[in-house]
Amino acid sequence: MAAVSHLQEVKDGNRFTFGENWAQFLKILDEDRILRAENSLRKMLKVDSLKGKTFLDIGSGSGLFSLAARRLGAKVHSFDFDPESVACTNKLRMRYFPDDTNWVIERGSALDTDYLNSLGKWDIVYSWGVLHHTGDMELALENASNMVAEDGDLFIAIYNDQGRPSCYWLSVKNFYNKLPKALRWVILWPATIRLWGPTTLRDILKGQPFHTWRNYPKISSRGMSPWRDVVDWVGGLPFEVATPDEIFHLFQKRGFNLTELKTDDGHGCNEFVFHRKTHS
Repeated sequence: MAAVSHLQEVKDGNRFTFGENWAQFLKILDEDRILRAENSLRKMLKVDSLKGKTFLDIGSGSGLFSLAARRLGAKVHSFDFDPESVACTNKLRMRYFPDDTNWVIERGSALDTDYLNSLGKWDIVYSWGVLHHTGDMELALENASNMVAEDGDLFIAIYNDQGRPSCYWLSVKNFYNKLPKALRWVILWPATIRLWGPTTLRDILKGQPFHTWRNYPKISSRGMSPWRDVVDWVGGLPFEVATPDEIFHLFQKRGFNLTELKTDDGHGCNEFVFHRKTHS
């Protein structure tokens, strides 16, 4: 049923094929990008190692951060709603950890409460830039919080609510996904100019044409690709947003303490690490 639902949503123009984009990203994945992903986890979770920890990756995408967590010593469970994202994650496991019983990969949904309940509790629940793409962010956030063990951590990233600009980008995303693939460049290229034009102009004025674009994997700190991030942003449906305060108060009410926060003043993601209080 999940497979049929995904295919139908894509066909109707209501869901972006994230897995196709991630498959292209894997072609340029290298050791430096993997190390940057590891460092991103270390920095936000304030650890040197994940040895002895369990790590649930909700919406594993390319599989990069599942790989990073596994390399840091965690026992990892990855799942994604997009079948091609599941294939990407499997590809990375086969490349770096073949036949590893401490890294399980499945197809699943962040909205499937029964499936999530079957997985139990986890030391670290990770979902970067995913829960706002489920079609029901409130339920997805609630489900993710329920997966965190006592004294565990929840690391999420959610699109920043910009108000009117967020509504504008939602209309762009809707238009993009309803177009035939052969015509999507009509939206993609103007959007790229809108997103990267000011930065590119500044680089040119500094005498360093396209410096930021060429060095994006290092500047982004997560080892991402500028072009793949643009495609992901322009196409990313479903799409919801939230202010940092909204996310903070939601998890405060659910018994979590905020331990790390990185905000984005623009259209990007706000990053949060919440720690689940231990009940006395």
